[in-house]
Amino acid sequence: MEKRSSGVLLHITSLPSPYGIGDFGPEAYRFADFLGRAKQRYWQILPLSPPEPCSPYSPYNGLSAFAVNISLISPDELYRQGLLSKKEIQDRPKLPVGRVEYRSAVSYKMKLLDSAFERFRAGPANADYARFCSKNTSWLDDFVMFVALRTHFGGRSWCEWPTQLRDRNRRALKSITAQLSTAMERERFLQYVSSKQWLSLKRYCNQHGIRIIGDIPIYVSHDSSDVWAHPEIFKLTHTKRPRVVSGVPPDCFSRTGQLWGHPIYDWRILRKTGYSWWVERIRHNLSLLDIVRLDHFTGFAAYWQVPAGHKTARRGRWIKGPGHDLFETLFEQFSSKRFIAEDLGHTTRSVTALVERFQLRGMKLLQLGFDGDAITNTHCPHNHAKHCVAYTGTHDNNTTRGWFEKELKPRQKKKLSDYLGRKVSAKQVHSDLMRLAMSSVCDLCIIPVQDVLGLGERARMNRPGTIEGNWSWRLKPGQISVSVAKEFAKLTEVYGRA
Repeated sequence: MEKRSSGVLLHITSLPSPYGIGDFGPEAYRFADFLGRAKQRYWQILPLSPPEPCSPYSPYNGLSAFAVNISLISPDELYRQGLLSKKEIQDRPKLPVGRVEYRSAVSYKMKLLDSAFERFRAGPANADYARFCSKNTSWLDDFVMFVALRTHFGGRSWCEWPTQLRDRNRRALKSITAQLSTAMERERFLQYVSSKQWLSLKRYCNQHGIRIIGDIPIYVSHDSSDVWAHPEIFKLTHTKRPRVVSGVPPDCFSRTGQLWGHPIYDWRILRKTGYSWWVERIRHNLSLLDIVRLDHFTGFAAYWQVPAGHKTARRGRWIKGPGHDLFETLFEQFSSKRFIAEDLGHTTRSVTALVERFQLRGMKLLQLGFDGDAITNTHCPHNHAKHCVAYTGTHDNNTTRGWFEKELKPRQKKKLSDYLGRKVSAKQVHSDLMRLAMSSVCDLCIIPVQDVLGLGERARMNRPGTIEGNWSWRLKPGQISVSVAKEFAKLTEVYGRA
């Protein structure tokens, strides 16, 4: 990121697809071609983790910190491999266009994946598959067993399994492995396919000068293979339930705070292991991505810990995080240039010290730049720093048009108009903020695709603190046009980011 450049934020699930959910298939390659025509050099996505269905389907509440979401597997690619028939991919149910209806889309896809697995099993031995399984055994064996057991017990949380399986008794696990061997092999195959398809797409992007920015959530779901396989690195009770959970305190956005509910790491234990689980997590993710954004980076300096069972985050307390010690360990092995710190929210001196000490790229959000003091507000464009990433907004914000129409107060609208030297309209505000982001001194700027298209609130991806209606927005076929690419390319050239 030494050269001025720019990119687009769009998660894989938000791509068009005839299968009800975006995937690693033809539309993903078409989007990469669009980025190339628009002279963009980065494609930012959300976590690739398989989401826990009860979350519902949040990529930030995954079943594994290592596995790839099998719902993103492309049936078209399976057809090209001879693992699906033409009839199977053409005989589709009627699925929504422009949004993901997860239950119907995932249910339909699982039937296709079952068929592909049966054909794979019936075929000759595959050396590439064997290499994949061998290379990833450190996490893959636990994951496939976890998913097979979870299915076997009707989707129940692992805390509710028989005690010997909950506590990973070797004899009990060995006994049930024979019974679940086919189910486990299915999960191995699907992880192989999803990883292979993703890396093929990433390779195509890289060959066309586009790098992938991915997201690593700081926390993992309690109902995940990670917590089941490594309970010692989390603050759990003797029955393996969380003693304390994650969240953020009350602020101007929420009077009760946000109760996320993830288990909290036992950083003392992790330190004794040399942070081995985190080292392996980062190494694995860097094999899938070019750059990673560390979500909720502030939690590494200090995190908000709430006693389990509380209905809000109000009665939590701040606990000092691993801070410098963790990052000294990580950056002995990985270049800090491959990281972006999501240093938003409760930013303290200790957070700033971490970012500066390791020369990490922080984030500047233009939607936060027109409130408060123009001298001290670091998100205001004239206060941006070169070694940062400028965004109009993120997946957690409203679209820029939605923000202007629904959230911006009159005094903030006046401040924005004064800043630009003319009255701002809802129709043009996305273009205005794109120009501000592009003209920023920041080396890199990222624009959500919704802002590239000037879409309103209905195109919002996520509303923090809410459960229903999130993560489902999708592009419609043909919405990204050649004319959009040309206009975007022109803007990119004007501000020296091409």
